[in-house]
Amino acid sequence: MSSRLDDELSRLVSAGVLRQYQADSIRDAADAEIDAALADPGRPHPSAAPAEPEPVKRKPPPVAVHTNALVEVLGYVGGALLLGAVALLTLANWGEMGRAARISTGTTAAVVLLGAAVVLAVLGRRAQLSAALASLGCCVAGFATYVAVEGEAGRVTGVLLALALAAGGLWWLKESSLLVATFGILAVGVLVITSDVLTPDSGSAANSAGIAGTGFIIVAFVFAMLGLVRDQVTSWSLAGAAMFSSSICWLVQERGEIMALAVGTAGPAALLVAYGRTRRSAYAVVGCAILLVIWPISLYQLTDNLAGVAIGLVVASGVLLLAVLMLSRRRSNE
Repeated sequence: MSSRLDDELSRLVSAGVLRQYQADSIRDAADAEIDAALADPGRPHPSAAPAEPEPVKRKPPPVAVHTNALVEVLGYVGGALLLGAVALLTLANWGEMGRAARISTGTTAAVVLLGAAVVLAVLGRRAQLSAALASLGCCVAGFATYVAVEGEAGRVTGVLLALALAAGGLWWLKESSLLVATFGILAVGVLVITSDVLTPDSGSAANSAGIAGTGFIIVAFVFAMLGLVRDQVTSWSLAGAAMFSSSICWLVQERGEIMALAVGTAGPAALLVAYGRTRRSAYAVVGCAILLVIWPISLYQLTDNLAGVAIGLVVASGVLLLAVLMLSRRRSNE
C-alpha cells in the first residue's frame, strides 16, 4: 500500500471523518488489490480501466445537515448542563442536604444520562452523543453509589460500579469518549484502592505513592491491550498518560527518582516507536510532553543541582538525535 494512501487515511482518522476500523478496512482492501495484481500480471488494474462518467449525485439538503448538527450540539449542551446543575446543587447545599436528598439527586442525574444514552443507542442514532452521555452517566452513577454506601466501602463500590458501566458501554458503543471515561475511573480506582485497601493506617503518604505508581503501570498495560481491539490512537495515548501518572507517583515516593525516570522514559519510548511505525501525531505529542516534564524533575531530585539537570538533558538529547540519524540512514537504505 502506498504511503500516500496511509497518510491520507491517518489524516481522515485524526480529523474524525473515519473511524480507525474503517481506515483499517480500506488498508486491507488496498493491500488485497495490490497482492492480486502482483499474483496475476495479466489482470486488468482498476486504475487502467476506462473511466466512466460518474453519475450525478444529488447532494442532501443543507437544512438537514444543519439540523443534525444542531441536535448533536443540543444533546452535548443538555448533558453538560445537567451535570453542572447537579454539581452546583451538591456543592452549594451539601451540608444542608440529608442523605436521602443526596442519593436521590445523584441517582436521578445518573438515570437521566444513562437512559438518554441507551435510548439513542437503541434507536441507532448519534453514537458519539450517546457515548458522551454514557460517559457522564457512569461517573455520576459511581458518585451516587459512594453517597449511598458511604465510607471506604462506598468509594470502592462506586468505582467498581462506574467501571462496570463504562466497560459495558465501551463494549456496546465502541466510542473513544468511553475510553477516556474508563481511564478516569481507573485512575480514581487506583487512588482509592491505594489509600483505602492497600495502605495500612500507620503508613505514610510518601510510601503509599509507590503502590499508586505500580497501579498506574497496570492501567497503562490495560490500555495497551485495549488498543489492539478498540481505538488504537486514543488507547495508546491514554496508556502513555498512565505511565506519566505513574512517574509522578514515583517522584513522591521516597527514593523513587530512578523508578520515575525509568517509567517516564519507557512510556514515551514506546509511543515514539509507535509514531515511527504509524505516523500518528498524537503519539509524538504525548511522548515528548512526558519526557519534557519527567526528565527535568527527576534529574533535579537526583542531583539537586541545575547543572546536573542540564548535563542529563544534553545526554538525552544526544541519544535522541543519534537515534534519529540511525533511523534516517536505515530508511534511506531501504
